[in-house]
Amino acid sequence: GRALVGDAGGLLTRVVFVKEQHGKRFVVVDAAMTELIRPALYDAYHAVMPVLEAPPGETADLVGPVCETGDFFALDRALPPLARGDLVLLRGAGAYGMSMASQYNSRPLAAEILVEGADVQVIRRRQSYEDLWREEARPG
Repeated sequence: GRALVGDAGGLLTRVVFVKEQHGKRFVVVDAAMTELIRPALYDAYHAVMPVLEAPPGETADLVGPVCETGDFFALDRALPPLARGDLVLLRGAGAYGMSMASQYNSRPLAAEILVEGADVQVIRRRQSYEDLWREEARPG
């Protein structure tokens, strides 16, 4: 699977916060392990690319917003100087990204976008919170 379609997809995410703590830089993005669990499960490597070209900066961890130690995409990686609002692409997410995605921590599933040349189409819309709760029933 991954050899066939891994490079055909990526996970686009936005920087929501950058912090320094205990001498370490953390770049927090709006995607989480719920969208791409492979780094947490297998220590899988995914190239991190800012959407706008930037020179390498300093070493940082690229992490998600879920309060889990496994919510990371890249550890101790040379990243450009990213700031809140910057878009970042995690490459090689075409295989097992959506099929292994979860709604853990009440996070709706991400949208899927097909890009063919200049043509861009939504092929699976982002779930809403209503979608998450639709299958639940209150007793009584």
